[in-house]
Amino acid sequence: MARYIIRRLIGLIPLLLGISFIVYALMNLVPGSPTSQFEMNPNIKPSDIARIQENLGLNEPWYTRYFIWLGNALKGDLGISYLNGQSVSRIITSAMPNTLALSIPSIIISVAFAIPVGVLGALKRNSLFDRVTTIFATIFYSTPTVFLGMMMIIIFGVKFQEWGLPNLPVAGTHNLRGGGDPWDRIVHLIMPVVTLSLVSLAGWTRYIRTQMLEVINQDYVRTAQSKGLKYRSVVMGHAFKNAMLPMVTLIGLSIPDIFGGALIVENVFGYRGMGQVQVEALQFSNYSVAMACVMFFAILTVLGNLIADILYGVLDPRVRLD
Repeated sequence: MARYIIRRLIGLIPLLLGISFIVYALMNLVPGSPTSQFEMNPNIKPSDIARIQENLGLNEPWYTRYFIWLGNALKGDLGISYLNGQSVSRIITSAMPNTLALSIPSIIISVAFAIPVGVLGALKRNSLFDRVTTIFATIFYSTPTVFLGMMMIIIFGVKFQEWGLPNLPVAGTHNLRGGGDPWDRIVHLIMPVVTLSLVSLAGWTRYIRTQMLEVINQDYVRTAQSKGLKYRSVVMGHAFKNAMLPMVTLIGLSIPDIFGGALIVENVFGYRGMGQVQVEALQFSNYSVAMACVMFFAILTVLGNLIADILYGVLDPRVRLD
């Protein structure tokens, strides 16, 4: 197991280098630059723009700038923001906790509800419970995250306030007027977390239900029942464990998707996290900040794959990792 993990970690190095090179090339080859925002300003002379480009090192070819960026990044220096001169490391470290506070509870909530609902849906196939959960899962899985977030804002933020009911804040990470305590931050997280959780919860519920239906119809499950074992023991001791093996892989591979979904949710709710920082960086061709955000999500993706492979090998003795 240790050799497998070390081998995979070493293999991640060229993969991440390739991702960084391709992403940096794409960002620099598309139209626009960090100085594009000044070109339409009549108060800024072309000579001033040229001087800004020179000070930022933008006169160098993009591949030269990539290797400069890579060398600095390997030393822990992610550069500075082209917009305000702030350290990229400071921007990332200030936004990352907010994204983690949004994404981690979403993962926990999705798993905690998807497993029992999916299992019960399979065991009570075609029952009222199964039909109702199937309808809601299909609706939430098919609904765009942006639309779902806007509906949450309209109903629980705007309409509840009009109706005189307790309402939830619709934007931000905390109340700017004397807020910032733990409860205030939790209240601001409720709608973004629920919005992000519903899409994953819907997909995982249907997947678990399908896996359970497939497993409980296997011959070894029927054999265990024919030996006189209680149905509950057969389901939990045999069917459930085997049905959860593919789910482990799905969750591991879905972790980057949840963080990617946070990008949309953060912009809908004005929640200052990695997603909002990345969108702003791409809008203004802020290469240094955009690269840091992209590499953050790239690392999450490859680590999610690695964790899924390791857990699958641990839970299923038939899989040999070495």
